Amino acid sequence: MNSPLTALAISCTLKPSPAESSSDLLARQLLDALAGHGVTGDLVRAVDLDLSPGVEKDMGGGDQWPSVRRKVLEADILVFVTPTWMGQHSSVAQRVLERLDAELGETDARGRPTLFDKVAIAGVLGNEDGAHHISAILFQALNDVGYTIPAQTSVYWNGEAMQTVDYKDLDETPEAVSSAIATAARNAAHLARQLRAQEYPAG
Repeated sequence: MNSPLTALAISCTLKPSPAESSSDLLARQLLDALAGHGVTGDLVRAVDLDLSPGVEKDMGGGDQWPSVRRKVLEADILVFVTPTWMGQHSSVAQRVLERLDAELGETDARGRPTLFDKVAIAGVLGNEDGAHHISAILFQALNDVGYTIPAQTSVYWNGEAMQTVDYKDLDETPEAVSSAIATAARNAAHLARQLRAQEYPAG
């Protein structure tokens, strides 16, 4: 398959559009970095959609998860970005993880989980500690449903505790974050190409 790799970024900010969002900013920075490796991308702000609670592919009654799910299944790379609230990932992030749980019961034409051969990376932002804890939760959950996690692909920024400066308010991206973004994009694109060239075997 010679088509370009694709990425879907899901921003799990609690702020509906058109409010500015640090999570959206980091998600776009990761997509821009992936574009430098030939990966085309799209961004979804989950809070703008009616994502019903549940663990099914389609909960009915106007549930908009099926449209997001189509994008998830089409993308080679998932960029999952969440803010930190009370030391945890956002409630929107938890909703997205719960909807991805439906893939545990889904298989492709070869009998493999639907999310095999896809990779996932994470972004975490906040003015409090918890980034490593949140990344661990995200990566375990995403790996459970079939994603492969590339090396060093947790990108995070922690502002000064109990202060009001957000990532989007910074004059420039900190060098450590820029370096982490570059590494995450490079490793994610590399691994996605490897998995496209040589898929996981069927059981």
